Amino acid sequence: MNAVIRLLLAEDQAMVREALAALLGLEPGIEVVAQVGRGDEVLDAVREHEPDVALLDIEMPGCSGIDAASRLRAEHPELKVVILTTFGRPGYLRRAMDAGADAFLVKDAPAARLADAVRRVLRGEHVLDPALAASALAVGASPLTDRERDVLNAAADGSGNARIAEAMQLSHGTVRNYLSTAIQKTGASNRTEAVRLARDRGWL
Repeated sequence: MNAVIRLLLAEDQAMVREALAALLGLEPGIEVVAQVGRGDEVLDAVREHEPDVALLDIEMPGCSGIDAASRLRAEHPELKVVILTTFGRPGYLRRAMDAGADAFLVKDAPAARLADAVRRVLRGEHVLDPALAASALAVGASPLTDRERDVLNAAADGSGNARIAEAMQLSHGTVRNYLSTAIQKTGASNRTEAVRLARDRGWL
C-alpha cells in the first residue's frame, strides 16, 4: 500500500465533485489525483493517473458507476472501487457488489466515514452502508433478466415497441414478451409503472 492513498473521483455534478475532493483532500494520507465528470472517462483516467481507489457516483453520463466498476474490475483487478450515491436503493447495492465494488455508501455519510471506507477497502475489507444492506436483504435480488432489464430501460423514455425492437434488433413480439414479463415480475400494471418500480428498487 502506498504511504499516500491516491484517489480518483468520478461525479457528474461539479459542485458535489469539488466539495468531495476538498473534504477528502483534508484527510491525512489521502490525495485526490484525478477528477472526472463522466462514467466513460473513468478508464482513461485510471490508466493515466494510476489511483489506488476509484470513488464512483452511480448516475453519470457516458456510463453508470456500476458499469464503470465492472470494466475496472476486468481491466484493473487490483484497483479498489467505492460506490457513492444519492440513491439508497437496495438493488443498486446488489448490482454494485456483483460488478466488483468493494464499498457502497450513500452521499449523506460524513466525510470521515467515507475516508475510513477508503482506508478499509485498501486493507481488503468490504464496507456497506448498514441500513442499505438491511434493505437489500429485505427486498431481495432483482427478478429481471439482463434482457428484460435492457428492454425496460429502453422503454423508460416512452419509446414504443417498434422503436425498441429496431434499436435492439429484436422482433416486435420478442419486445412485447419481455415487457409483459417485466411488468408481471415487478407487480406493475403497465410499462410506465414497471419502470418506476424497478428504478425505485435499484433494478435498473
